[in-house]
Amino acid sequence: MEEIRQRVLETAKQAKEASKVLAKIPTSVKNEVLLRVAQRIREKGDWLKEINSQDVNAAISAGHTKAFIDRLTLTDKVIEAMAKGLEDVANLPDPVGEITKMWRRPNGLLVGKMRIPLGVIAIIYESRPNVTIDSAGLCFKSGNSVILRGGKEALRSNLALAEIFRNVLSEMNLPIDAVQVIPTPERTAMEYLLELEDYIDLVIPRGGEGLIRFVVERAKMPVIKHYKGVCHVYVDNEAHLEKALRICVNAKCQRPGVCNAMETLLVHKDIAPQFLPLLAEEFKKYKVEIRGCPETLKYIPEAIPAKPEDYGYEFLDLILAVKVVNSLDEALEHIAKYGSNHTEAIVTENYSKAMKFLQEVDASLVLVNASTRFNDGGELGLGAEIGISTTKIHAYGPMGLEELTTTKFIALGDGQIRT
Repeated sequence: MEEIRQRVLETAKQAKEASKVLAKIPTSVKNEVLLRVAQRIREKGDWLKEINSQDVNAAISAGHTKAFIDRLTLTDKVIEAMAKGLEDVANLPDPVGEITKMWRRPNGLLVGKMRIPLGVIAIIYESRPNVTIDSAGLCFKSGNSVILRGGKEALRSNLALAEIFRNVLSEMNLPIDAVQVIPTPERTAMEYLLELEDYIDLVIPRGGEGLIRFVVERAKMPVIKHYKGVCHVYVDNEAHLEKALRICVNAKCQRPGVCNAMETLLVHKDIAPQFLPLLAEEFKKYKVEIRGCPETLKYIPEAIPAKPEDYGYEFLDLILAVKVVNSLDEALEHIAKYGSNHTEAIVTENYSKAMKFLQEVDASLVLVNASTRFNDGGELGLGAEIGISTTKIHAYGPMGLEELTTTKFIALGDGQIRT
């Protein structure tokens, strides 16, 4: 145990030293690193898939779910998305050093705010290897060192991806310890990491509710929670049926194992007799299990009666809770009670209802006539994201470059003194 503690401590110290260098690297150099890493990921795609297959095969043998395996697997599409994400980040403006606003005081002093890196960020996540590259790229561009502690099931894949990044840093004579993966799967390594507030400025946990609570309870430094995604779609009685059908199928079925997939569908009672049978037919193609309220069962007889705990549950699978509601207000009450501040959507052609939904729903992304799957840094134009914060301090929603910085006050004077 002492050996693990010392290894984690040394990792944090190295990250702190590297962060001092990163804060001063020119934007052009940072962009060149990201572009080289993107190119190298594409070149080493077959090698990455070979290593990842070891993780995948072990996970299959361990009996993990299909959704889990989907998150773990590095396909050609995922590899290309990682590379493209780095290129997108390279093309984004560098927030470091940006002066966000300035104002002049009566004494002539010019006061402003300048964006600076946070320092050292620890990312604790489960078995999604693409998080390794997304996090490393965003932290590097925003001038932060990153310590990555992924799930043990993806350890080989995470180490391989970090090796690519570190090799490029070495080639460009930059500190390789700007990107580090905790190489041991023991849970004690995470516990030790969470004690190091002198070296780590922020922890971002990504994963299930159990992981989030574990980190929040033990961390001695600030935590930004990437909490569970209990995402709702409300289909209003003034919704366009075809549009609603397309949105709901996409929100549930495109990738059911991710945090921005729809978990509960709310349908207005006036449109339920038309809409729910159509939806059930579409969902049969994807083998979606529907768990419905008594009113839902009238229109989808094959549905399973929903239990109270089905509402507010993150299935991360092809399972959907459905409830028929009497009004928009009832839908809003349901979301307020069961939502997780992640993503909520309304489908309606009524402008006033859409605006009411936007104003009253408390979530990191609220959508009108669009799939919940859009709560993603890349889809929202951030290039990539390090996570989706469901905490309002210091960020809310997808965390891109700007959210990985803070601001310091600056003041420009001409000999002013305080009287």
